[in-house]
Amino acid sequence: MNKEEKELYNIPFAYRKMENLHIVFWLFKDIAWCMFWKPLGIAMIIPTLTISIIIAWRTRKIFSELCHNLAISVWISANSFWMCSEFFGVDTHVVFGTVTVKELAMIPFITGVLILAYFYLIYKPRHKEEPATL
Repeated sequence: MNKEEKELYNIPFAYRKMENLHIVFWLFKDIAWCMFWKPLGIAMIIPTLTISIIIAWRTRKIFSELCHNLAISVWISANSFWMCSEFFGVDTHVVFGTVTVKELAMIPFITGVLILAYFYLIYKPRHKEEPATL
């Protein structure tokens, strides 16, 4: 058994409870989006995004966790922007050229991909000895 197989990544119970609650908020946000329940969908943005940012902050000392949790936070931001653009009926409005309001959500989506690309393609190969939770 190598060193990596022996190491444990322990999540404090309070953190795990918060992460699980985060999933509940996220599901309610997306159910509200699917059902076009505007008030609930918009209200769920706040706890869903807030908890994802708190989780990212709490995991900042483990770079692999930080990168993945930041990617989740920008994903939720993109997802929430897209949802709101549909709720307010502006998703198909053209911003410039052929780019619509909904397509502006690609900015945070791509930001998340870039964070993970940096981690997997640049950081991880240069820090092979550093423990990572992948």
